[in-house]
Order: sequence, then structure tokens, then C-alpha cells
Amino acid sequence: MAGEAAAREYGGGVTASVVVTCLMAASCGLIFGYDVGISGGVTQMESFLNKFFPEVLIGKQGAKSDAYCRYDNQLLTAFTSSLYIAGMLSSLVASRVTRQVGRQNIMLAGGALFLAGSALNAGAINIAMLIIGRMLLGFGIGFTSQAAPLYLAETAPTRWRGAFTGAYSVFLIAGTLVANTVNYFTDRISVWGWRVSLGLAAVPATVIVVGAFFVPDTPSSLVLRGQTNKARASLQRIRGPDADVDAEFKDIVRAVEESRQNDEGAFRRVCGKGYRHYLVMMVAIPTFFDLTGMIVISVFSPVLFRTVGFSSQKAILGSIIVTLVNFCSVIASTFVIDRAGRRVLFLVGGTVMMISQVAVSWIMAEHLGKHHATSMMGRGYAFGVLALMCLYMASFGMSWGPLKWVVPSEIYPVEIRSAGQATTISIALTLSFAQTQVFISLLCAMKYAIFLFYAGWVLVMTVFIALLLPETKGIPLEAMRSVWAKHWYWKRFVKDNKLDAQVNCL
Repeated sequence: MAGEAAAREYGGGVTASVVVTCLMAASCGLIFGYDVGISGGVTQMESFLNKFFPEVLIGKQGAKSDAYCRYDNQLLTAFTSSLYIAGMLSSLVASRVTRQVGRQNIMLAGGALFLAGSALNAGAINIAMLIIGRMLLGFGIGFTSQAAPLYLAETAPTRWRGAFTGAYSVFLIAGTLVANTVNYFTDRISVWGWRVSLGLAAVPATVIVVGAFFVPDTPSSLVLRGQTNKARASLQRIRGPDADVDAEFKDIVRAVEESRQNDEGAFRRVCGKGYRHYLVMMVAIPTFFDLTGMIVISVFSPVLFRTVGFSSQKAILGSIIVTLVNFCSVIASTFVIDRAGRRVLFLVGGTVMMISQVAVSWIMAEHLGKHHATSMMGRGYAFGVLALMCLYMASFGMSWGPLKWVVPSEIYPVEIRSAGQATTISIALTLSFAQTQVFISLLCAMKYAIFLFYAGWVLVMTVFIALLLPETKGIPLEAMRSVWAKHWYWKRFVKDNKLDAQVNCL
């Protein structure tokens, strides 16, 4: 109730300026989503495999090839996974640089790096060029995924913060949908179709580079850098010329001043007892997100559909359908996320995701084989897998998809906000690297049980959310500490916040 009262005291609402600036920041999700969608489709294109990985193409066509193991090649998966390790490293660098140069400049740098990587990938003549290009893409994603959600959370009106921050996820899925559609048509182009798919990544990168020049930095970021006059002007611009921004601006300045009371680094500070709840969340949320299996399903869905019996074109079409379902559900979530709340969506979504994965595992075990699959499952069951993947994506898009970006961007106090977001993103990208590198090998080794593995983690994370994540809807960022102070478990750490803020990890 206190949070809602504070929210009503702030002037301004949904203005044209805040919509434009938030849409530009959210468009950073395009480059992440485009890469997620494009890499999985490209890695099963025969023209791409023939150019760089002919041994995979030969093995896939072998008469004795196990359907679960047809794409099991570590160098091939390194093409996909190298992006995520580069993204992890750049997100950590970005957290320190962001405090000095602001969210806007970090988004600009990320877009430029992604643009360079797309050009290198499109013109690649050997595997080394592919990997280097992928790493440049990763650096761009690491920068933008660290800065954009913070930009959205710090700019959006409190009442609609969930919807605006969730827009990053909408653009991410939109990028994936566009990428899958591009793959569907370029797969028909023999020899060089894959170059078009990889090269078109330059389009969303250009949108970000150009757009970053036309938006202001966030008020919190400007205050952190001592530019209070620009900060107030920025706040007035996004809230509207007639809005009373005094109360909100004073809270922003007060929060920043409190963050400066201790001069130790944010990464050291977050290890203090008074920040224990933040530390747990910045590790748990990205870990559970990646262990839903979402990243490998998004990246390797064409490979999965090829495994269960679809042709190359139909496998990509299946990915388009699944991504379209995800896109629609993420859009739907923006209308309910600030009404139903974060916890309800987490719990309902997790339950449906778990049921879907268990069902997929059962179909694959019964109709593709439990130990060795040299033939494809029946057409009806293959379409059953597609339907269940659509159900999984719908529940994911309503819950973990947008909330993975919304919750971490809003729960951290200003003194650790950049460090917290960077840690969250770096953990997520590290796990994405590990999973994209080993997923095809795990599919080969665990076969149908791979989906039981992910279902088990979805159960664990759903219980975790039920017990340990407080509801944060409608709470201003500057008043977020009060939510933790009322939680049945975390309140024991919040009360010692000031006393233990200087404790560090030794």
C-alpha cells in the first residue's frame, strides 16, 4: 500500500516522449532475438554445413545415424555458443563503464559492435571468421542487454514499469520471429542463402545505433554522474512538460546520495549481509531462467524438429509457429503483468511449462526411441511435439520470458543496480554458453530424458519463487527496500542493511 501511495504522488503518465524513448531502448532486444533465431536455423542448413562442417552433413546422412545424435559436433555448437561467452565478458565490463558514460552510450557501443559482427559473419570464408564475428555479436549483446533493461526501468512510469520493461522481451521475441522467417526463405537459396541470414543482422543493429543518438540518458544515470540539471530536464521531458516531477526527482537524488555514503565498489558491497537477498536473486533468477531449457529450445528448435521427423523447410516453419506463439503471449503479458503481478505469472507459467516438458519427453520416449533412434516418429506424434512446444512457449511468454528482464531491473537499489544487472546478465550468458555448447551432446546422451531434466528444474524454480520472491508490482524503485523488509525471510537481512553495507567477500 505504501508503494502504491508513493506511486500516485509522482507526476506524469504515459507520454509520447516516454513511449518513444522506451521503444528505442527496448529495440535492443531485436539484436539478441535475431541472433537466437538465426543461428539455430543456419546450423541445420545444408549449404552452411557443406561450406564449414561437411563432416556433420556426411554423418547426418549416414544410414546408421541416431536421430538424437545427428548434429552432435562440438565445433558446430561452438559457432552458436561463442557469442554467449563473449556476451558474459562484455556485460561485466559494461557494468563499470555504464556508471561513467551512462546507459545511452553503452547501448550505442553495443549496437556498433553487433553491426561489425554481422558484417564479418556474412563475409566469412572460414570457421575462424565465423567465431570472431560471433564474438563481436556477443560483445554487442552483452553491452545492450546490460543497459537496456535498466534504461527501461529507470525511465518508465512506476504504475506501468512492468509493461515497459517487458517490452524488451517483446522485441527480443520479435527479432527471433523475423530471424526464423528469414531462414525459411533463405534456406531455399543454395550455396549462399546462409550469408543473407547472417548479414541481415545488420538491420536491427543499425536501428539501435541510429536510435541511440535521439534519446536522453536516464535521470538516475545522469545524477550518478553529477549532472543534476540534465537529470531534471530529462525527467521533465519523459514525464511531460506540465508534469510535477519534484517528488520523483527528490527521491532519485536521495537514493543516489544514499548510495554514495559508502565508497567501496558495488561488487564488494553486494556481498554484505544487508544485501544478501539481492545477491541470491541476481544468481537464482538467471540460473533458473536458463535451466528452463528455453535458450536451447529457442536456438535449436529447427534441429529438434528435424530430429522428430520434419524436413528442413518444415522444421524452420515449425520454429516460426512456435516463435509466433511466444511473441503473442509476451505481448499479452504486457497487459496483465502490472495487474496480476509478478508472482502469479511466475507460478502459473512454471506449472504449465513443467507439464509440457514431461509430455514431450513421454512422446519422444514412446515414439522416437529410448536408446537409439534410426527412424522418425509418426507424423501425428511429430505434430504433437510441435503443439506441446507451442503450449510451452505460450506459458513461458506469459511468465519467465518477460519477467526475467523485469524483476532484476527493478529490485536492486541504485548503488548496486548496474552491478546487479551485470551479474544477472553475465550469469545468464555464461549458462547460455554452456547449454548451447553441450545441448546437442546432451540430447545424444540423454535422449528423451533431456526434457525431464529441464522439467525438474522448472519445479525447483517454481517452489523457489513461491517461497522467496516478494511481489514488486506498483512499487517505485526508490521504495523497493520496503518490500524486502516485510518479507517473512528476507526481513532479517534488510534490517542490518546499513550496519553491514561495508562487509565484502573475503
